Amino acid sequence: MIVRSFEEIEDTDRHVKAASGTWESKRIVLAKEGVGFSLHETTVYAGTETTMWYANHIEAVLCTEGETELTNEETGEKHLIKPGTMYLLDGHERHTLRPRVDSKFVCVFNPPVTGREDHDENGAYPLEES
Repeated sequence: MIVRSFEEIEDTDRHVKAASGTWESKRIVLAKEGVGFSLHETTVYAGTETTMWYANHIEAVLCTEGETELTNEETGEKHLIKPGTMYLLDGHERHTLRPRVDSKFVCVFNPPVTGREDHDENGAYPLEES
């Protein structure tokens, strides 16, 4: 059994701050735990814009705080994401987040991330070995 808090991983190697300065992620479950997924709490900052494309991962995202506009860059469709709203990138959709206020999300990735990832020039996480 693993018991871990977001508080205890703050400012460790599991607490990743994007080079872009638009988000940070506390990665509480990683590939090295060997459970087939990773689990994160991600904060995106008000007034920023982040375009992502998880070419190598499926991501489920549940908003727990804030308000963010989500744009599906493949269709142009826009969604207002607020607490209690989930989105699932089951088709590897390229997407953009524009938070109206600081917003928090609980994210699940499959395959799991190792914890070292940051978005590459395409907005994707590379597929890394644990």
